[in-house]
Amino acid sequence: MPENDIRTQMDFNRVRFQAFFADLMGWVQGQPKDLLCFDEVKEYLRLGGPVYRGLKTVPVSQIVGTVNRYRDFDRSFLPTQNHTRNRWQRVDHAYYAQVDLPPILLYKVGETYFVVDGNHRVSVAKAQGVEYIDAEVQECAVRVPVTAGIQMEDLEVLGEKVDFLQRTRLDELIPHEHFETSVLGGYRRLVKHIAVHRYFMGIEWNREIQADEAVLHWYENVYLPIVKVIDAHEILQCFPNATRTDLYLWVADHLHFLRERGEIVSPEDAVIGFVQQATT
Repeated sequence: MPENDIRTQMDFNRVRFQAFFADLMGWVQGQPKDLLCFDEVKEYLRLGGPVYRGLKTVPVSQIVGTVNRYRDFDRSFLPTQNHTRNRWQRVDHAYYAQVDLPPILLYKVGETYFVVDGNHRVSVAKAQGVEYIDAEVQECAVRVPVTAGIQMEDLEVLGEKVDFLQRTRLDELIPHEHFETSVLGGYRRLVKHIAVHRYFMGIEWNREIQADEAVLHWYENVYLPIVKVIDAHEILQCFPNATRTDLYLWVADHLHFLRERGEIVSPEDAVIGFVQQATT
C-alpha cells in the first residue's frame, strides 16, 4: 500500500477517535459538541442577503457551522460518521501530494463562517493544523454581533435581541448605545416597556405617537436616567455578571413596585434602594 494511503488511513482513524472522545466528554460535561446548523442560525437571527464578497483567505478557526453536513462533523469539524472516510482520505491525500484544491464556498455571518461546499476540506485543514483557507465568500447581513464562540444555546437570546432591534430600530436611532441583556426574555420586556410608555404618551399628549418618537422618548426619559445613576455610582461592580440593561430591568421592576405602593421615588432613589435590598 502506498505510503500516502497508509498516512491518510491513520489520519482518519485518529480524527474519528478524537471525535468519539469529544462526543463522550461533551455528554459527560453536558456540553454538546454539535456543529452549528446554518438554517437554524438563519431562522433565529433573521439573516439578510447573502451578498457576494469574492475570494478571501479565511481563518479556519472562524468556520463554526455548515449548511447541510452538520451531522457528519462536530464543532471542531472532526468527522463523526464512518461513511465520510473515502472522501475525507481523498482530500487528505491531496494535502500530502500538495495538490491545489478549488476554494471552498462559505457564508459569512458576523465574524463567523458556515460551509456551503467544502466540509471535508475544512475538516482536513483543521486536522492538519492549517490556519487559513481560500474561500468564495457570501456575506449575510445580521443585526447582532456573532463571534466564533457562539453556541446553540446563545441563539435564543440573540434571536430575541434581533427581534427587539427590528421592532425598535434602536441600533439605527441611537447607534452609540448598546442594549445587552443576559436575562432570557429581557428583550421582550424592553419592547413591552416601550409599548406601555407609548400608550401613556398618547394619553398625556392626546394624539397618536409614532413608533420612533416613542422609542426615543422612552430612551431619554425612562432608560437613560436609570442607567446614568447606575454608571455614576458604579453599581455594576456589585453585579459583575450583569449588564447595564440587566440592572435597568431590575431597577425598573423595583421602581414599579414602589410606585404601586404609592411612593414617589426618583430613579436615583430606586437604584440605591434596589442595590441595598439586593446586597443585604
